[in-house]
Amino acid sequence: MYFILSKVLYILILPFMWAFGLLVYAIVTQNLKRRRKMLIAAVVIIYVFGNPLLVKYYSNLWDVKAYNPGNTKFSSIILLGGFVSEDENKHGFFNDADDRYTEAVKLLQAGTASHLLFTGGNGNLNPDGFQEGLFVQAELRKLNIPDSLVLIESHARNTFENASLSKPLLQKSGLKPPYLLVTSAFHMRRALLIFKKAGIPVVAYPCDYDTTNRGSVSFMDIWPDTGVFGKWNIYIKELIGYIVASLK
Repeated sequence: MYFILSKVLYILILPFMWAFGLLVYAIVTQNLKRRRKMLIAAVVIIYVFGNPLLVKYYSNLWDVKAYNPGNTKFSSIILLGGFVSEDENKHGFFNDADDRYTEAVKLLQAGTASHLLFTGGNGNLNPDGFQEGLFVQAELRKLNIPDSLVLIESHARNTFENASLSKPLLQKSGLKPPYLLVTSAFHMRRALLIFKKAGIPVVAYPCDYDTTNRGSVSFMDIWPDTGVFGKWNIYIKELIGYIVASLK
């Protein structure tokens, strides 16, 4: 029930939906004063959440900074899913978050960790038989990474389940903490909190940085950009998720 509710609430927290709702209200209301207020509010939301400068500033505050493990060795990497999507034929493919996978494989092959635990299943509301974990397992085999170095958890639907379902696997394996947690920089803050609350000691290895949020500020950054809405969707989801996790 919580899983379904979280998916529904996610739609309601999107800034685009706020602006859309205000515009619809402005169209249907007969009160001219209210219509004007709704239109102004919609324009403000579109400007604020379409502003590249603001999302650059926020991402620099929110994203967990890069970590260089140096010569530190870990018993295992914990790689969080979310970088595999499914096509209409139920075949998996790497999506734009695949830097998580790339970095985890590099760390494993470099000997930074001796094992890799992947956790991720199918987060769709109406899941079919596709499981991200099985896809990742097949891809690792293509790289000739031995099954003996890999732990696969293929049922988790969200970060809470990533932690709760990974814990018994790690305990059973005998691999000693702390573990190297690999996920996107925007997701790492929430993931760290959830794994800490689950009693799993981890060290953050954020990756998958949005390079468009870095660099110098230009004149165009003050003008609304429709692509910025998608970034705010991610950050608002992470912020709400962080608050929920902190209250659990």
